[in-house]
Amino acid sequence: MSTRIAFLKGHGTENDFVIVPDPENALDLPPAAVAALCDRRAGLGGDGLLHVVRSAAHPEAKSMAAEAEWFMDYRNGDGSVAEMCGNGVRVFARYLQRAGHVSEGDLAIATRGGVKRVHIAKAGPGSSAEGDVTVGMGRALLPEGDVEVSVGERTWPARNVNMGNPHAVAFVADLAHAGDLYAPPPFEPAGAYPDGVNVEFVVDRGPAHVAMRVHERGSGETRSCGTGACAVAVATARRDGVDPAVTGTPATYTVDVPGGTLVINERPDGEIEMTGPAVIVAEGEFDSAWLEGVLA
Repeated sequence: MSTRIAFLKGHGTENDFVIVPDPENALDLPPAAVAALCDRRAGLGGDGLLHVVRSAAHPEAKSMAAEAEWFMDYRNGDGSVAEMCGNGVRVFARYLQRAGHVSEGDLAIATRGGVKRVHIAKAGPGSSAEGDVTVGMGRALLPEGDVEVSVGERTWPARNVNMGNPHAVAFVADLAHAGDLYAPPPFEPAGAYPDGVNVEFVVDRGPAHVAMRVHERGSGETRSCGTGACAVAVATARRDGVDPAVTGTPATYTVDVPGGTLVINERPDGEIEMTGPAVIVAEGEFDSAWLEGVLA
């Protein structure tokens, strides 16, 4: 017997997601189902899927339930599991606000990358737009070792940055040099990223202001990547000789992505905060029989 399953669509700087509320973790969402839902022609379309589950109801999040009521069970557009998605956390928080589970102010969200602290700002006076969402993204790890990424005949050195997921940040003369980014850019050494890597290509726009394009593993080029923007800000700061842990002064970088702008602040204690918009654009239902047919 077919049933109707609720979904929403949302985006953060045009990094878009299918949102599936499932508080008690009752739905079976194997990789093929997620890929079908995220398909832009035959499904609902999205860079990834946000499975909304109470932490206490999910085996991967039970240990975080005392700190965070809700778990973001995030999947890439190809159905693979991911540790974290910065834009996804903001959209996840916006959904919780829309559904009445939380209100403006501070909250905690459980992810595979740990518990993330989130702040939903109040909307400006007289504004119909919702307030931006700030996410505490944790600390960046900077693994040692030289890394290179390539597109066609061009090769660049890249900074290895881990934001709970792996990134290779390459500074280039022109973002067009990144090519179409349909396929994962090759990297060396081969053992640097055994589970694949998100690759960011970066150009300068002005003081503490850069622009980027990204290939997200499992999704291809996306309009934005929150953890990628954080990795880019950290890599740019270190390239500029800036380290808040040394200076005791926060470092703030503006990062333009194809879908908008994010503001990244690195504090002296190493915590990285990302601020940007989060928008719910639609909601509806899909038929479980359709999904079963796709998976048959």
